[in-house]
Amino acid sequence: MESKDEVKSNTEKTIFDAIAQGDLTEFKNILAQHKGGVDFFDENGMTALQHAAYKGNKDMVQLLLDRGADVNSGKHEYNYTALHFGALSGSSEVCKLLLDAGAKPTATNSVGRTASQMAAFVGNHHTVATINNFIPRSEIAYYSVPQGQQTEPYLLPILVDPLHKFVLGVNIHPVRLGLNLQHTPSLLENADAVSKVLEMLCKREMTRGSETNEVMAFKYHYLSYIVREINNIRDKQKPSSEKEDKKHDIVEVFSKKLLKPGKDGVSLDLMDTFLKDCVREFPFRECTTFHQMVSSLTSKNPPSALSVINCTINGQRGFVDAIPYCSTCGEEKPAKKCSKCKSVQYCDRECQRLHWFVHKKACNRECSTPNSASNAKVAIDTNELSSELQNLVAG
Repeated sequence: MESKDEVKSNTEKTIFDAIAQGDLTEFKNILAQHKGGVDFFDENGMTALQHAAYKGNKDMVQLLLDRGADVNSGKHEYNYTALHFGALSGSSEVCKLLLDAGAKPTATNSVGRTASQMAAFVGNHHTVATINNFIPRSEIAYYSVPQGQQTEPYLLPILVDPLHKFVLGVNIHPVRLGLNLQHTPSLLENADAVSKVLEMLCKREMTRGSETNEVMAFKYHYLSYIVREINNIRDKQKPSSEKEDKKHDIVEVFSKKLLKPGKDGVSLDLMDTFLKDCVREFPFRECTTFHQMVSSLTSKNPPSALSVINCTINGQRGFVDAIPYCSTCGEEKPAKKCSKCKSVQYCDRECQRLHWFVHKKACNRECSTPNSASNAKVAIDTNELSSELQNLVAG
């Protein structure tokens, strides 16, 4: 007859086996019968949560967290945490679950690397961005409660969740941020308060002593700058009647201003100037992050301001040219193509409509090109070149 310890050991082994095999049904059944805690270890000092994170299985991770799994527990010989394993799996959803549960993004392994750095090492760039952009909801909720002698909070409680979602966004292309705000009208309706809270969060990040996060501080400033600019457009272009609402869509005005090409018909000079002004107005000019951005923007052959800001917030990445982007908002791997020329890509009809004023001339030229066998090769090369140019423009 098996002892209690032997039964427990067999159950734990069965749980590890179910995780390894990705058998969610079996995992649920065993976990339901297991009455003890779930912070047990295998022979390598890994918990069930760490195994599930490494497999990138968000359902198993959620079930273990619901059962009280310690997100920062572990006795791994190289000090890898569940977040390290989630980052290596490439699952942004798993990393988000772990971060929401209190995983420490600053925890390092035995060679001094954080989860974000390990994700970057193996090329999981979206995971890097997810970790780098994460902040606890409580950081924003703090401003929804009156502090000290305040009679009113800086931020209405109903704005906490939409602002938190806005801040967590990985795509920091200004047009995408504008569209996100358009889809969350409550933030635009309270733009002054939202902008003020973002700047306060920026200052707070820069005054944490040893835990100062310059990158997150700049992101708060950047988001505040975008919100203020759209709000300024609204103040200047208020419609005189309801019929003019669409004509004076502030996000559309903002987007088309940034997407308007320069004299060469390709470079986005207005966007570049706008974003350089944003960097210039960052109030903490002595920090390393600011100096690195300025150094990049003032180099001999400087990259675009958008690429500098994107690398600052989301981290450096390789093989960017191999990834398709929405020509309007810079979203990765867009689902649609221009129905006429098939040479540029978009997230949806909304992005295509916003970009049409730029693309229509090139699209008409490409569609009117004779499609004979003698020039088929030329037509293919032209489309490929146009697509690459659009990808570079988008980010």
